[in-house]
Amino acid sequence: MARARSRIAGVISVFGELLITAGLVLGLFVLYSLWWTNVLADREASKQGDEVRGNWANSGPGALDTKDGIGFLHVPAMDNGEVLVKRGTGTKALNAGIAGYYTDPVKSALPWDKQGNFSLAAHRDGHGAKFHNIHKLKNGDSIVFETKDLWYVYKVYAALPETSKYDVGVLNPIPKGSGKTKPGRYITLTTCTPVYTSKHRYVVWGQLERTEKVDGRRTPPPELL
Repeated sequence: MARARSRIAGVISVFGELLITAGLVLGLFVLYSLWWTNVLADREASKQGDEVRGNWANSGPGALDTKDGIGFLHVPAMDNGEVLVKRGTGTKALNAGIAGYYTDPVKSALPWDKQGNFSLAAHRDGHGAKFHNIHKLKNGDSIVFETKDLWYVYKVYAALPETSKYDVGVLNPIPKGSGKTKPGRYITLTTCTPVYTSKHRYVVWGQLERTEKVDGRRTPPPELL
């Protein structure tokens, strides 16, 4: 009897140690996913952003759509600093701590196009989490896009807190569900929701209010001061 109890106690002890180990591994995984990937992504995004600004300083006038990045997104209400914007919304691209503009299933317009929907995606958690605070955006809030020569100032006019990840209509030139019925110059921000999942999509829409020329000191528009 004593020997059987000893064996049971041994099994329980080993099982307990395995649970502790599993808990530590899970904790380290969560730490890596929600913190360390942010550190790495922010470091990479900063490096890429410096390269873009360096290219701007050494090139002539004109906004160019290149693989290196077309400009920087500034959203004060999200408190996320400047966000480099590049072509494409694939996981590998977004994991670098940037926002990407859609090339499919609906091709994004670009800010300098005469009309269309400049549609963007970024991670909400991990890998820079550039759109983590998207839920803080309210109607009337500013979204500013910076290129080499111009500031594009948009104002938020609508949001969709939850929709299917297959709802591509939100990316249309006239965004479906946004309340707009005529062509214009729109911006759309999309990311995953609920937080820590990728089950649905959170969408925010803005409309271009004005543009401002970039001066020699790159003085930001009032919305960013």
